[in-house]
Amino acid sequence: MREEIVDLILKRLDLDTDKIAADFAADKGVRARFSAIDNLLPDDLAHRITAAFPKPDEMRLMKTFREWKHTSKSLDKFEPLISDITFAFQDERVVSKVAELTGIKDAVGDPHLYAGGLSAMCKGHFLNPHIDNSHDGDQKNYRVLNLLYYITPDWNAGNGGSLELWDENVTKPIEIVSLFNRLVLMSTNDKSWHSVNQVKADGIRRCVSNYYFSPHSPNRYETSHVTYFMARPEQKLRRIVTKLDSDVRTALRKVKKGGFAKKDLFEGDVK
Repeated sequence: MREEIVDLILKRLDLDTDKIAADFAADKGVRARFSAIDNLLPDDLAHRITAAFPKPDEMRLMKTFREWKHTSKSLDKFEPLISDITFAFQDERVVSKVAELTGIKDAVGDPHLYAGGLSAMCKGHFLNPHIDNSHDGDQKNYRVLNLLYYITPDWNAGNGGSLELWDENVTKPIEIVSLFNRLVLMSTNDKSWHSVNQVKADGIRRCVSNYYFSPHSPNRYETSHVTYFMARPEQKLRRIVTKLDSDVRTALRKVKKGGFAKKDLFEGDVK
């Protein structure tokens, strides 16, 4: 099934190559370049992926002042279709095509899901503004692109759970609704602040996340940082706490570049 999904993704990207590339390159007033691609896969296949998606209680709960969501990289525990859709984005042909659309030089995938995997967000869940950690697990390649595939039928802006891309000072976001069967390509750099606003609906916001890396810095200069969180503009006290937390974690990373936490990697068969 994975080969079929790869072919379908490539077909969809080929259909609007010029449009996607131009949209991604356009200046939209935020530091993250992005493009939203709707109807990525045939509707019936997208619904099958939704049906195969694990339930929140089968996933790991992440609940802190920074974020509240369920995540998993244990794809071998779920229906094969979930692994197929996730790793289709890591196929060399898809990586090459997306790199062409986004202008990434020497793009490499993330086959062990150092940064990727599944997420499920329920009512009340959120992800506060942050910039992603700068490198891969070995601190060799820069993280340069997020690929976010949303897979909840009938999702709309009123449900919350929208991706937000912020200006450099994190004062005002652009909102990208997590529409069903939508793929968002989003560049990452040291100012690409982004978040997910609070889920308001009783449903489950499902997302398949993948990331690409490159030996070339997206900032055009060398930099290294952990995932750096910032609270929302109205959360003034939390902004102070979050900044202190991020500064401490950044300092610890300088002491030990690989970090102190156990790496959460996909250990199954990626072929």
